[in-house]
Amino acid sequence: MDTSLEQLGQNIAHALPGAVREARMAVGELTIEIEPGEIARVLKTLRDEFEFKLLIDICGVDWPARARRFDVVYHLLSLTKNARVRVKLEADEETAVPSVVEIFPTANWFERETFDMYGIAFSDHPDLRRILTDYGFTGYPLRKDFPLTGYVELRYDD
Repeated sequence: MDTSLEQLGQNIAHALPGAVREARMAVGELTIEIEPGEIARVLKTLRDEFEFKLLIDICGVDWPARARRFDVVYHLLSLTKNARVRVKLEADEETAVPSVVEIFPTANWFERETFDMYGIAFSDHPDLRRILTDYGFTGYPLRKDFPLTGYVELRYDD
């Protein structure tokens, strides 16, 4: 399977010139690193030309020491190929990542969750608001600089 995934990574990189930074294998999984502004084109191509029809999830990774602090990670599944692919892009705190809700409607809640937990904004999202925390919540709980005790002190009372 590794050699076919490696070949798939090369085919994807060849089909998306200027969008793919790197296609690499690690622990038997294919990871495609892309330019941030190219996410819609990459996912549309993976869906339409490479048969990755299912968006499994979108998540964030916080690297506070890096200039582009966040990784936004998309996991796709192809049932016909029996294969998964991970698509990664780097993002900073100020620049919004293009939304992919038009390509994969399931991205709606995944992008909202990523926004709520990390503060990563998605441009052209139809309803980008908090989904897991309260509307008055301050901060982004999965960032590494978020205090373990939170910003509000609560006291338990029987």
